[in-house]
Amino acid sequence: MTTKPATKSTAKSRKSTPDAVDMLIEDHEKVKKLFKEFEKLAKKDDTEGKVEVAQKICEELTIHAQIEEEIFYPAARQAINDDDMLNEAEVEHATAKDLIEQISGMSGDDEMYDAKVKVLSEYINHHVEEEEGEMFKKVRKSKLDLDELAVQMMERKEELMGALA
Repeated sequence: MTTKPATKSTAKSRKSTPDAVDMLIEDHEKVKKLFKEFEKLAKKDDTEGKVEVAQKICEELTIHAQIEEEIFYPAARQAINDDDMLNEAEVEHATAKDLIEQISGMSGDDEMYDAKVKVLSEYINHHVEEEEGEMFKKVRKSKLDLDELAVQMMERKEELMGALA
């Protein structure tokens, strides 16, 4: 039995696994869609639906932030040597976590509920723009092994999701 050399399609499918930056961007896109869904449900006065979506947003953001703080940011800090940018990102996480905690402890018919989710959405959009526009570009130019980092991040994400279930 002979083995065939890897074809372009085989090589391509191997790279179809997202690297660490791709993984984080996928999370960003997922949460953006959830915020849009929340807005639609809020306009329809679907309290039950919007609370369900808001809970999903809070879970996604909590896991995402934890993975960044435990794995991605420390690696990025070493690779790009930009403490100011990473310190700002961590402060932004702290503020987002505070809002997430407030939203998680509220009733969906609280008069401030929609406003807090909207502010969280705006805050996350700002944070995402900075990460994708600055940090991720610097990390991609560094010598950081983003494929290996993705493996670590995925394992941790699965662990955290399992703990939620």
